[in-house]
Amino acid sequence: METGKFTTLQMIALALLRILIGWHFLYEGVVKLMKPDWSSSSFLLQARGPLAGFFHWIANSPELLRYADLMNIWGLILIGLGLMLGCFTRVASGAGLLLILLYYFCNPPFIGYFYSLPSEGSYLIINKNLVEAAALLAILVLHSGRYYGIDQILHKLFAGWRRATI
Repeated sequence: METGKFTTLQMIALALLRILIGWHFLYEGVVKLMKPDWSSSSFLLQARGPLAGFFHWIANSPELLRYADLMNIWGLILIGLGLMLGCFTRVASGAGLLLILLYYFCNPPFIGYFYSLPSEGSYLIINKNLVEAAALLAILVLHSGRYYGIDQILHKLFAGWRRATI
């Protein structure tokens, strides 16, 4: 995708969206990392969505839960850094999209599903996770790391390398 298809303001807006979502992921991961007793167990045990059995299985297996917690913490941190720096943005946004959809399907805002977890609002089908997933999809398909990110440098470097080897 050529950068000439977007105005400077559009590129700034897309980069800002990417950086803000990256900060959200990074901060959530660091908070979990700094809290030694943090576990996803209670969240997974609250699952009421279509994948509830899968999430309960993870929560009820100490070994699987330990891996899930580590993957959650470090996934959030690495995805956040990738998005904020615009480095391997497509990988980071794809991984972020997958992770946020897992959160969504763990406790989706569907009719008839009620949770003991506190919620900051009332949702029906669409919640903040689904909105963030849509934003990550836009970041993924619009190659936003090529605007004000390390991917911009890497793209130019590898484009020059490819031309030199042909």
